[in-house]
Amino acid sequence: MNEINSFNTDQMRSDAHLDVVSREFFKNVYAYMFTALLISGAVALFTGTPEFFLKYFITPTGGVSTLFYVIAFAPVGLALWIQMGYQRLSYGMLLFLFLLYSALMGLSLSSILLVYSGAQVAMTFFVTAGAFGGMAFLGYTTKTDLSKMGSLLYMIFIGIFIAGIVNIFVKSSMLDFIISVIGVFVFTGLTAYYMQNLKHISRDLSLTSMDRNKLSLIGGLQLYILFVNLFLSLLRLLGSRD
Repeated sequence: MNEINSFNTDQMRSDAHLDVVSREFFKNVYAYMFTALLISGAVALFTGTPEFFLKYFITPTGGVSTLFYVIAFAPVGLALWIQMGYQRLSYGMLLFLFLLYSALMGLSLSSILLVYSGAQVAMTFFVTAGAFGGMAFLGYTTKTDLSKMGSLLYMIFIGIFIAGIVNIFVKSSMLDFIISVIGVFVFTGLTAYYMQNLKHISRDLSLTSMDRNKLSLIGGLQLYILFVNLFLSLLRLLGSRD
């Protein structure tokens, strides 16, 4: 009986330790995510003016400058670099790239303030926060394995990403609508999938302290990307362009 009680006590201590470690991991994940949102929001507010856009992103002939396309696509490369090279990169370099990514995303997002009203942007932000929070909670608490669903959604995401690039030049309103509708389902589903993955990572005691720090940054980046893409998809559906 004493051995059973000792085993149960040790198990309870182990579970309690796992819970503490997991909470600390997610606290860092959300800290990175919200930091990125704050940086992007501040940069977008500062640069989302007609004067700034005309000065830096419009050529004398009235076309869109090369700088605009560089800023629009640079975050994609940075995100891939961070996620694929985090094991080789130092934590300091990862943090620098993460902050740079957040600022560049703010520059990219600044154009929406010229297209949609502040009220529409604010309303969509809160709708996005509600949908994102609900799916994140579902992904964390569900016992269902979401790996197969996540793989399928990721392939669809690649498809709509390519379609979005094509539509920059085609400028089809119908294709934009289809991409937005599909995007809402894809990004909400991927939110649940990534939350489940992060939960497993957070409870892996074999990870070193440095690995946990790096992976919490990667997790914050992933959730930030999903939040922003869900926000943009909803904004295209719910907002009306000025």
